[in-house]
Amino acid sequence: MFEILTSANAWVALLTLTFLEIVLGIDNIIFISIAANRLPADQQKKATNWGLLLAMAQRIILLFLVSFLVGLSEPFYHINTSWLTMGISWQAIILFVGGMFLLYKSTSEIHEKMELPDHDVNELKAKKISTFSKAIVQIVIIDFIFSIDSILTAVGMTSGIGSGPKDALVLMIIAVVISIIIMMTFANPIRVFINKHPSMQLLALSFLILIGFMLVTEAAHLSHTQIFGQEIGAIPKGYLYFAIAFSLLVEFLNMRFRKKAELIGKNKDNTDGITNR
Repeated sequence: MFEILTSANAWVALLTLTFLEIVLGIDNIIFISIAANRLPADQQKKATNWGLLLAMAQRIILLFLVSFLVGLSEPFYHINTSWLTMGISWQAIILFVGGMFLLYKSTSEIHEKMELPDHDVNELKAKKISTFSKAIVQIVIIDFIFSIDSILTAVGMTSGIGSGPKDALVLMIIAVVISIIIMMTFANPIRVFINKHPSMQLLALSFLILIGFMLVTEAAHLSHTQIFGQEIGAIPKGYLYFAIAFSLLVEFLNMRFRKKAELIGKNKDNTDGITNR
């Protein structure tokens, strides 16, 4: 069952996916915290932990469902025209729709974070939550909304890795469990870090655009799509991993340079203050 973890590609996919699950889950943590904070103080931590545990269970169930649908690779309809040839399967439909959804969702999220950063927060604060059960229901609904792009990201990152859908499912479940445990343990430090470096979240959303495009091309490839006689090929996962790793390296270098600039600025201010005295 865990033979997949002997593969270097699987480890790269697991680490990358876990990172994306955590960064993309920050909004989820924020909204869960808002819902939980409307309860009495003695119930807030309990509601947050239960919310995250239910989030994990919900995501694993959705992973099984999506993995089952992605496994239906036999075409049930064929298109043969003078310029387009393809065999449509449930696998291709799920990957194509999922890819288009990620492209739409990531673009919308980037726009909203730049133009309307407090829109969803204000909307949630306006809702009344008076009991523990209402808070849990609200948290489960919130997580379901946030689970969709998380699940599709997992599918995109693990498709084609291992010997079959079961290997990919194992990787996805491990990544989800690890990310939820990390969020439960370090929710506040992670939230502070992301608030201090909002570009990390925008970077993760940009990765979703890459993953969405890859899912669309993968759907076309698995459908043996030919446009004007040219078959659409699969995009090697290595390109995606390199783009993500390079972007993160640049971002961490930027963070280090900004930190150095802040220290130099503080030292200069202190020196100027002593000189003025």
